[in-house]
This record gives sequence, structure tokens and C-alpha cells, in this order.
Amino acid sequence: MSEPLIERYTLPEMGNIWTDRAKYQTWLDVEIAACEANCRLGKLPESAMQQIRQKAAFEPKRILEIEAEVRHDVIAFLTNVNEHVGDAGRFIHVGMTSSDVLDTGLALQLKASAKLLIKETKKLEDAIRTLAKRNKETVMIGRSHAIHGEPITFGFKLAGWLAETVRNAERLARLEKDISVGQISGAMGTYANTDPEVEKLTCESLGLHPDTASTQVISRDRHADYVQTLALVGTSLDRFATEIRNLQRTDVLEVEESFAKGQKGSSAMPHKRNPIRSERISGLARVLRSYVVAALENMVLWHERDISHSSIERMMLPDISVTLHFMLHEMTEVINGLGVYPSNMLRNLNLYGGVVFSQRVLLSLVESGMSREDAYRVVQVNAHSAWNQEGGDFRSNLGSDPEVTNRLTTEQLDDCFSTEIHQANLNVIWERLGI
Repeated sequence: MSEPLIERYTLPEMGNIWTDRAKYQTWLDVEIAACEANCRLGKLPESAMQQIRQKAAFEPKRILEIEAEVRHDVIAFLTNVNEHVGDAGRFIHVGMTSSDVLDTGLALQLKASAKLLIKETKKLEDAIRTLAKRNKETVMIGRSHAIHGEPITFGFKLAGWLAETVRNAERLARLEKDISVGQISGAMGTYANTDPEVEKLTCESLGLHPDTASTQVISRDRHADYVQTLALVGTSLDRFATEIRNLQRTDVLEVEESFAKGQKGSSAMPHKRNPIRSERISGLARVLRSYVVAALENMVLWHERDISHSSIERMMLPDISVTLHFMLHEMTEVINGLGVYPSNMLRNLNLYGGVVFSQRVLLSLVESGMSREDAYRVVQVNAHSAWNQEGGDFRSNLGSDPEVTNRLTTEQLDDCFSTEIHQANLNVIWERLGI
């Protein structure tokens, strides 16, 4: 072949991998590679092989014209190729079945897609890592049940995203290997009319490895794994996007998507700046997840094959690949342009006079000799009193409570409201992630 497969299929845009022309090119590459294998084994004359190498070609429009008559895509393809090759065409597709071409060609497309997804995931990883480094000490409130919990840093929150993105890159790398499987095993997969060595040589030249035990098709558990993995990666993006959407709410406004000059947020309300890209990512993640059931259903074929899987795969595999590729690119741009508002983070952290420092006050009272039950009661009363009134101030409440001031000095109480202890051990996280 004139150029390495990886150069041919790893194109700038994912959509190019899934065009009809790209699909037919993978079929032609499989057929030529099989002919080369047969030639090496002495089953095809070198003169015929030379003719195939020089003349093998196709025209997508012509293939569709032929298919309209014969109602078989691979036969239409082979007919068109033979129109170019001439007499040597009788050596093409010998001992093979349609799925040898379809499934092996599809593996080339899936492998190329996985490579592009890995590349985009690495870009996202770099973007998150940069933002996390910048915000290692940007203090904010941590939340559970959407309720204020204890102080964290924005860098710590991003560290969780980074770790998940690293795992997703590893998942995609594993997936690329697992999906890079071809077959040249004949009508029932028994090699009745083809030499297993042809399969070995063909797959080797295409950068694939032979399926362990194909039937007339490659088992669809591999393709289901592909879909489930892409849906999983997309759901990670949904998680990040949902967090951004929550943190951008007007009453929170701790982060914000970039808003371009001239951009409009609402046709009716000029003040609006909406997290539309994060919302787009969340919406598209639902599409990815919707394909998982179909991919699992595709595993259940009758006997050695049927084609109930084929129609959905023609939609599903290109769609899920292109969609996730777009989502990764979109999320990377969101992260790179994300506005971070530390002053709003501190404002939210200190609502109601710092009620989120209640655990430190509790532990300090216990250390002073008060029972845990009494300490919990005292702290809870003062915290809820602050929480339940406008302008409530937990710190002031504590300073006016004799049960507290009789045990803790002003300095000891002030120490309870420091965020240093919440950051003291975060180096463990930074070292694990290389931040």
C-alpha cells in the first residue's frame, strides 16, 4: 500500500474516518492485503498481484449504482473494483466472505477513531492539569447533597476531574488494542476455503491481530465494549459540565464559561450569560448513553451470524465516535476559557459566619474535655441559629456562648476558622497526579 494506514485514517476530523469513501478504502485495503498474503504464500501470481496493486480503485457513486441493482454492498464494491482491475480481479476475495471485509475494515475505522479520541482526551487532561495547578490554593466550599460541607480548594476539585480523565485515556488505549481485531476466516469462520496464514499475514499488514474465534462475524462484545467505553467517557464530561453549570448559577457564581464579545444569552433578557456549552455536553452525553442498550442487544445474533446488528451500527458507531470527539474538544475549550472567581468562593464559604467550620469547633471542645454529645449539641445550636436568621453569624454566636468561651480562648476559636488544616495534606493528591 502507498501509505501507512495510520496516516490514511487518522485525519484531522473524526467525521472523515466515517465517510463512505473512507469505508470503501478500508475494504480495498483489506482485499489488497489478503491478496498480498496469498501472493506471499504462492497462491496468486506476482504478475496478477502487480496488476491489482496498480489498478485497484473504486468510485462511491458507481458502487451505489451497482448496489441499487444487486442489493448487496460488498458485491457492488467488488464489481466496481473489478471494472478497474480486469482479469486479475478473479484473485480478489478468494475464499473470503463479506464479513471478512466488513468487520476487518470496520476495525480499521474503530482503531483510527480510538486514536483520535485518545488525542483529544490528552488535550483535555493537559487543560485540566493547567487549571488545577493554577488553583491549588484557591479556597472554596465543598458541598455534599448540594449543601455546604467543609472547605476544599478549586484545585482539589479539579484533581478529581484530572484523575478521571487520566483513567479515561487509559480506558481508550486499552479499547484501541481490543478493537483492533480482524478476520479472514471464510463463510462460517472455519477457514474451509482459506488458509489461516492468510488471515495472520493480512491482519499483520493492517496493524490488527486475528480474532481468537470468529464465526462469520467478529463477535459483537468488542463493539459493545467500544460503545460502553465511549459512553462512559462522555458521562465523565457530563459530570464535569454539570458541576460547571451548578457553580455558574447566579446565586453561586464561582466559575463561569467564557462569554465572547458580541455573544447574546437571551432574546428577551440582555443580562443573561448562560453555560450553553456545558449544557450542550450534558445533552449529548444522553445520546451516547442511549446507544449502550442497542450495542448490548447487537451481541445477540442468530447462530453464526445474522445482520440485525448491521443497520444500527451504521448509525451508532459513526455517531458515537463523532459525538464524543466533539464533546472532548468542547470541554477542553470550556476548561481553557473558564472564569474562576475566588472572591465569590470566599463569600460563599463564609456565609452565616463560617458555619462550615463546625467540625473544628466540635473537635476543639472535645479536646478541651467536653463530651462529644454535649459538644455536638452546643455547636449545632449555634450553627442552626446562624443558619436560620438573615445575617446570622456562627462565629459571633460562639463568642457569646459561655459553654464555648469557658473552654476555648479567642485564639483557639479563631484557629478553628482557618482553612490551613483543610489544605495541609493535599500534597498527597498533587504528588499522585504530578500537579
